[in-house]
Formats: sequence, C-alpha cells, structure tokens
Amino acid sequence: MDLSLRQLRVVVAVHDAGSFTAAAERLLQAQSSLSRTVLEIERRLDVRLFDRDTRHLAPTVEGREFVAIARATLGTVDANLRHFAGFLEGRHGKVRIATLPSLAAILLPRVISAYRDRHPDVQLSIEDALADEVLDRVRRGTVDLAVTVVSALAQPVDDLDVTPVVADQFCCVFPPSHRFAEVTDLYWSDLADEAFISFDATTSIRQHVDRALADADSRPRTVINARNIAAVAGLVAAELGVSVVPGLVLPLTEFASLRHLPLARPTMLREIAVVRAPGRPLARAAADFVESIAEASRRQLELPPRTHWL
Repeated sequence: MDLSLRQLRVVVAVHDAGSFTAAAERLLQAQSSLSRTVLEIERRLDVRLFDRDTRHLAPTVEGREFVAIARATLGTVDANLRHFAGFLEGRHGKVRIATLPSLAAILLPRVISAYRDRHPDVQLSIEDALADEVLDRVRRGTVDLAVTVVSALAQPVDDLDVTPVVADQFCCVFPPSHRFAEVTDLYWSDLADEAFISFDATTSIRQHVDRALADADSRPRTVINARNIAAVAGLVAAELGVSVVPGLVLPLTEFASLRHLPLARPTMLREIAVVRAPGRPLARAAADFVESIAEASRRQLELPPRTHWL
C-alpha cells in the first residue's frame, strides 16, 4: 500500500481530536476533505478505522493499531527532518578533518573547544597522518578538509583550495649542556659537522630542514633518523646530537627539558593552511569549522613561541 505522510497525519489528528470537525479546525482544512481522506485510506486498507455516526466517532481495534503505527512513523520522519534541518544550519552532522599529529596536539585543540561550544551536537573526527597522506585524503574525499603544512612539499597543491592561516619558524633544539646554550644567535651554517638527530624523510619537517641546510651549504653529521617527535626530543636530551623543529612542535619537546634558538640565514618558515577540494562544497558544519579557525586568527589566539597567525 502507498500512503502519504499527509494521510497519516490526518488519521492521527482525527483520532486525537475525537471528531472530524475538531481535527479540521486544528489542521485548518475543510471537514469534508478530512472525511474523504480517511475514507480513501480505509478503502486502500480494506478495513474500517473509525466507527462513526452523526454524533460520535471512536477508533476500531484496527484503527487503534493503525494510529499507533502512523504516530511512530511520523515521529521518526519528523525527527529525521529536524536532524536534516539542523544539518543544513550546521547544528548537526559530522566534520572530518585530516591534519598532522603536531597540529592536532598543539594548534587545533583550542579552536575545537571554541567550535564545540557553538556546535555541541556536531561530531568531529580528527585524523592525523603525514603531510602527503593528509593531502591524499582531501583529494579522495575521505575527509571534508585538512589543516596541514603546504610549504616545501614535494607534491604540488595547485588542484586544491589552499588558505594559509599560520606560520612557524624553525629552531634548533639542544641539551642545556651543549655549546649552543652560550650563544644568542644561531645560523644554519653553525650546524655544519654537528651530530644531528634527523626526522624521517617522509615528514614535512625533514623537507624544510633539507632545503634550509642546502641553501646554507651546511652539512651536519646525521647520527640517527627518527619519525616520532618524542623520539627525536629524547635522543637530543640524551646528548646524542642536536635537531631542528618548527615552533608548533616546540611544546611537544618540553618533557625533555631542551633549550632552543631560532635559526637564521635563511629564516625558514613553515606555512600551515586550511586545504580542501574546490569542487566539493563544504557542508554548513564544516564551513563553520573553517570560520572558527579564521576567528581564532582574528582574535590572535595565543600560539607557541616562534609561531604567528597569518
């Protein structure tokens, strides 16, 4: 059988009102229209829903069962439509964000906190990965957007919509006992022949460091390669060598009690951007998350040392 939502609403309204006249007043429809609707439903169901005469109307046994089913169906439909209205308004839905581990830990938490205050019913999914993997997820559409590094990347991003939001400067990290602790200015050329803890070649940090070292014609002695920030900091703390990290990574090295100095000549900045696929419009909730990042920039939300909003 094929019954419309309007027909179900009429049956429920007639049942709850106790008469066609009262139901017609509630629905702002003609009584004759409601009567025809109920007769049509009874014809399709081949069952009588109401016993009625000129003065009384009462549901039959079948009518009570049908009203219960109609009420449950309408409740589900109405709830889903309210949810969809909330989705269109940005109050419901799911936002999937790909980002680098350091950005997930340092840059995004306060932005997310402010967003959640305004969108408590939106589900956020933060997927951390390496830079190339992050961009691949944007291109494949498995995430709505990314917050990631876009400078010194091996692969082009011309096919993506890139909005820079933050930049951080690269710094040398070293144990307090190192000779760098006695200087105030540090240059990439000073790293020549130093024992060096290097990030894995797959990381965006390594791509920036290699470029700056090449520009300065400086060649430190790589002692160990590591992929994890905590591992690099621990190895430096063990006095196995110095390393280089960007400003947003500095807070993740604090457990190792390292010292740091910004590196100059060249001053290497890492640019971080909101990235999305231009041919894939953002849902309202995702667009509101992007606006939350822009708002953090306008308010100049506090950032770690050697880091600034663009």
